[in-house]
Amino acid sequence: MRTTLILLFTAFVAMNGMAQDTEALFNKAENLFASGNYEEAQQLYTQVLSADAENMNAYLRRGFCLSVLKRYDESVADYSHVIEQHPKHPFAYLSRGSAYNKMEKWQDALIDFNMVLNIDPNNQEAYNNRGWAKNGMGLYKEACQDWKTSRKLGNEEAKIILKNNQCK
Repeated sequence: MRTTLILLFTAFVAMNGMAQDTEALFNKAENLFASGNYEEAQQLYTQVLSADAENMNAYLRRGFCLSVLKRYDESVADYSHVIEQHPKHPFAYLSRGSAYNKMEKWQDALIDFNMVLNIDPNNQEAYNNRGWAKNGMGLYKEACQDWKTSRKLGNEEAKIILKNNQCK
């Protein structure tokens, strides 16, 4: 019995130490992320995920880093993983849709932005980004309507788009 307790305690201490190491690694990745060092940050997020495959924040952050690094397929995979685990995670859909926009996969982007708006009907960024997807699809009037809605909700980018665009 005593041996079992010692083994359990040793395992607990080791796991607790690993959790602290993972947390320290995540915090270091966050600092790199905040300073714009996305290549190193995504490498550290990968290390975090090797130790803690359930860390959804690490998937989201790594996905963003990969998107900035123009590694869109990998970025989409990270966001998709979060969506599989949390099907109503608006930020994961928004981020994946943005990656699809950058890949010019307009239909996929549109689906994701629609999902965001089903979850959060007042998401100004989803309207703005959906406007870009519709614009890419040649749906100019619909794009303008989304940008107008986004502007009405307070999106600054939509204000600039509408000022410089042919939308009336």
